[in-house]
Amino acid sequence: MQPEAKQLEKRVVSVLDNYQRDKGMLVSILQDIQAEYNYLPRETLEQVSQGLDVPLSRVYSAATFFKALSLTPRGRHLINVCLGTACHVRGAVRVLEAMERDLDIKAGETTKDLEFTLETVNCVGACALGPVVIVDGEYFGQMKTEKVKGVLENYT
Repeated sequence: MQPEAKQLEKRVVSVLDNYQRDKGMLVSILQDIQAEYNYLPRETLEQVSQGLDVPLSRVYSAATFFKALSLTPRGRHLINVCLGTACHVRGAVRVLEAMERDLDIKAGETTKDLEFTLETVNCVGACALGPVVIVDGEYFGQMKTEKVKGVLENYT
């Protein structure tokens, strides 16, 4: 086993032990692992399956069911652009397009340097502030295309 793999294994074992290897805590275990790596590497899912003595298919099912979990590397900063009705009619699509241009990625992608992941959501429940962009949990309301660069600069 390579040193990287050994380190990975130790971290997953630590998370599993933290939850007393309780099968009912699968989603929390996956969240903790993702917090460590910014995604869920295949090897970690296999370890969780073995460590909890549950089928790998069950682990993958949980990992793919929740949008907050990702099987591919994500950026250090997660950007969500709301495309709900109120945001949409106020120009959210133009804001999204500006984000895509400035980051040189499309929605659902991650920048090559793993700094940003750009995603869309259907509604964040802040309709009066629309269009809304959320970066790492921080809400930016009444977004306009000319504000995009300024928001992104806060995270570089």
